[in-house]
Amino acid sequence: MTMAFIRRCVPILSKAIKNIPIAKQEQNIHRWVAPTLMELKRREDKQGGKKIFPRNTFLEWNFEAELYAFGKRLNEDFDSTLLMQAFTDRSYVIKEEMKQKEIEFAIPMKDNRELAEKGMKFMEEYIQLYLEVVLPKFPKEGITGIKNYLLSEKVLSNISLHIGTKDIILASEYPVDNYILANTFKAIVGALYESSGDEKAAHFVRDFVITQLQGQDVNEFWNIEDPWEMLSGFISKTGATLDPRLIGEVGKGTLLACYRVGLYVDKKMLSAGFGETIAIAKEMAAREALKKIFGTEDTMHPINFKLEGIPKSSMKAQQQISAS
Repeated sequence: MTMAFIRRCVPILSKAIKNIPIAKQEQNIHRWVAPTLMELKRREDKQGGKKIFPRNTFLEWNFEAELYAFGKRLNEDFDSTLLMQAFTDRSYVIKEEMKQKEIEFAIPMKDNRELAEKGMKFMEEYIQLYLEVVLPKFPKEGITGIKNYLLSEKVLSNISLHIGTKDIILASEYPVDNYILANTFKAIVGALYESSGDEKAAHFVRDFVITQLQGQDVNEFWNIEDPWEMLSGFISKTGATLDPRLIGEVGKGTLLACYRVGLYVDKKMLSAGFGETIAIAKEMAAREALKKIFGTEDTMHPINFKLEGIPKSSMKAQQQISAS
């Protein structure tokens, strides 16, 4: 009964399927589109690739409004003339002076070199004082290494890019390179210092530059060539004796060998380190011991980013940290 019913339904279903209209997608792309796009691409490559025009060349661009908005976004009060100077690169001034010579008409313009120098000098002094306070046991060489990292072109250009300077900078070429971005940020700090004073500039540097240490291992910014010799020098000043001991080994004589060396001072363990050789384990143990001495071990408290004002001395700034 069932098979007979299916045989009767098959012809009916086949006829119904044939009568169902099938939507066909029509291609309305004309033959001239592909050759035209190929020609445009050829001309673009001939001119050195696609040219990117800066926003300040658009008709609706308002430079003064952009500068005003920039200051408000950062919640800072800038002198409009100084901020305009901070965003004016030397290359742009040279380009405009050449144009003015052609039409025999000169308008005096200032670039941001002077402000950049002031900003850089202020950041060097302030960051030095700040780091000496938040890392009181860290040696001078380590503080210098951290400061050099924070004031490097890579870090400053990245900060400058993310606070929105790229499209406001006046330069001869676009997009601007990292040097111009970093130099502009230095000039912005200089402009803020001249506009609102050293305390406002200090808080700006703290919030945007020093906070780049968040989540960083400060020990990585100082390369200690011989940690064992340095540690021995520290221990000898105390009159104690430093004694390294092999306290563990696994896989001796194999490619997966691992040794553990402990450092003892007056029969008390100071630190321990692992390595594929005894010498490497001894060096790692010395590095761990130095971290304890400097207060920069892995379990250290996070760096304080809430220090107010400019520390005049380490003792005064330490009191400010305790109060906060």
